[in-house]
Amino acid sequence: MSELSRSPAPPLDADDRALAQRVVNGDHSAFEVVMRRHNRRLYRLARATLKNDAEAEDALQEAYLRAYRSMAQYHGDSTLSTWLARVVLNECFGRLRRDARRQNVIPLVALPNEIDVDLMPDNDAESPDKALIRSQMRELLEKKLDQLPVAFRTVFVMRSVEEMTVEEAARCLDISEATVRSRHFRARSLLRESLAQEIDLAEHDAFEFGGAHCDRVVAAVLARLKAQLKG
Repeated sequence: MSELSRSPAPPLDADDRALAQRVVNGDHSAFEVVMRRHNRRLYRLARATLKNDAEAEDALQEAYLRAYRSMAQYHGDSTLSTWLARVVLNECFGRLRRDARRQNVIPLVALPNEIDVDLMPDNDAESPDKALIRSQMRELLEKKLDQLPVAFRTVFVMRSVEEMTVEEAARCLDISEATVRSRHFRARSLLRESLAQEIDLAEHDAFEFGGAHCDRVVAAVLARLKAQLKG
């Protein structure tokens, strides 16, 4: 493969094969289009798998380098997005296996070995209070997602976050469509159960009235009583 070079930027709607061929020819601008087009989805897959922002970003960079060097192997049998997802997931699962070996720990759920190679939309018009609530809900959901076994977590992000089809997810993970469906169902069930527990705990604190709130009301009432007695 030739060294990175910059040619006139390809159109944003260039098809997968055309972009791949330009990358094979060493076109830096074409590969930039590829990365920008797929960055969000691929990062989410890496983050869902590795549970660490910095590690996910590093894995994504390594996967992109591998994809650039291997682009000649892409023949258009699947979408470029699916092909790249397989490369990214392979990098992530490889890291998890290396970490498991270093720690000599057996994962709770076996890591997928089939691969060879804002959860909520932003709304500029929403109030700061609503934006804060959405942010807190997103953080809670991300926290609960991180607690899922990797096999379930990855499928959930593919299906519910990235809205990939069952067929796409199955091709990315090289598993059956039935397995994708069962893992997605299990992931959703585990999330519901975990979130329900959080709600149950929060119920006891709903409309909490203590501390400064209590002191303020008591002080105000006593002050009014004192004023009335004087009157």
